[in-house]
Amino acid sequence: MIRLPRLPRTTAFAAALVLAGCASVSPDGLRSDVATLTKGRTGGTAAALPATDPAARAKAQQSIESWLAQPLTQDAAVRIALLNNPGLQAQLAALGVADAERVQAITLPNPHLSLGRFANSHEREIERTLAFGLLDLITLPWRAERQAERLQIATLQAAQNVVLLAADTRRAWLRAVAAEQVAATHERMVEAAEAGAELALRMVQVGNWSRLRQAREQAALQEARSQHARARLAAATAREELHRRMGLWGVQTQYRLAAQLPPLPTSAQPADSIEATALRERLDVQAARRQLDTQATRQGWSRAGAVFGDIGLAYSRNTSTERDTGHTDVKRGWELELPLPLFDWGGAASTRAQAEVEQSAAQLQDTAVRARSEVRSAWLTYRTALDLARQQQAEVVPLRQFISDETTLRYNGMLASVWDMLTEARNSTQAVANAIEAQRDFWLAETDLQLALTGTSPGALQGLTSGAAASTTPQGH
Repeated sequence: MIRLPRLPRTTAFAAALVLAGCASVSPDGLRSDVATLTKGRTGGTAAALPATDPAARAKAQQSIESWLAQPLTQDAAVRIALLNNPGLQAQLAALGVADAERVQAITLPNPHLSLGRFANSHEREIERTLAFGLLDLITLPWRAERQAERLQIATLQAAQNVVLLAADTRRAWLRAVAAEQVAATHERMVEAAEAGAELALRMVQVGNWSRLRQAREQAALQEARSQHARARLAAATAREELHRRMGLWGVQTQYRLAAQLPPLPTSAQPADSIEATALRERLDVQAARRQLDTQATRQGWSRAGAVFGDIGLAYSRNTSTERDTGHTDVKRGWELELPLPLFDWGGAASTRAQAEVEQSAAQLQDTAVRARSEVRSAWLTYRTALDLARQQQAEVVPLRQFISDETTLRYNGMLASVWDMLTEARNSTQAVANAIEAQRDFWLAETDLQLALTGTSPGALQGLTSGAAASTTPQGH
């Protein structure tokens, strides 16, 4: 057997000192780490995050202006939101604060220098003491590992915020485009109702109609106008929601939206392996695993930290000078301060660490169960929404168009009245509006499915983050 040479005792301390000296704050506030985590989780859009460099920020603003100068697409809206949303910028800045706190937490505290001057009638004494906490040095590797795990969870939290903002922006864009399309269809319905009301007025004036039949046409006109007003309000409200997601105001909000929603896909996403994908890719599941690993590592030294939480080492150099003779006497020495575990043997700290491990394990299991359930529900909603949207586009709208065409032919053959034509025109327009809303609902469901597969549940990391925010020093320290 080959025996490795035993390292000197000072090696561990030297390694700890190097570890503390190498700790530094990330120059970009860990935004590159967040971008790596969110890659492939923003709906297929290769979106950048706001930079800390002023030149990069100015370049990003130029890109935003160029995107707004064209009809706004869904991907462009997501890019603008991730670059320009003030709330996301604040959350990324908070991640930079957490990184700075990590560096500060694993940096060794400064030693304490005590100076004292004492005098009596016979002599004058000067005391000098340099003290240093040994536990901070001994436990530095463990604290550094725990702080790294805590920062990883904070990074996952920031990545979750990015993914949720991207999904919310996609939803806002879908609702805004669909609302404008629906408002346009209601405008055509108002035009048809106005034509019917005008014709009814003329029929009454020549004595061919009763006031009752005219009133019915007037009521239909007022209902169409009310629906049109509600549709315009919905379009304006949806557009304002999109403004908030993208962080736009003033003249920047005068952009043009894309004219139509994306077409329906030719095939549906299969349900095979969706649960496995969620358990492998979701951010909240990854964070729960990291939290369990952190607690398991911390359990090993929690008892020692509770018992020996106040070890201290001090070096003293005291000088005494006699007033009469001027003789000086110098005393040097060191002091080691150790707590006596008479009452607290660390049992409570060990029990707490074990309970925290069990808590983290239960949280991981709960997160996995929730991820499985959410992805199944999202896929069912996605599949049903696709079937309904296809039914509207392939069956309902063509059927209504056929009825409208046949009514026109019968009108030309004097077998149908103009009122029949106006009624079918309104019905066909309403069918188009329903098809647009069904198409919107499918894409909303598709966004939710992608979020359930690779993203996270809203607020799913809050409990993990609060758990990671617990004390990072040993119990009793």
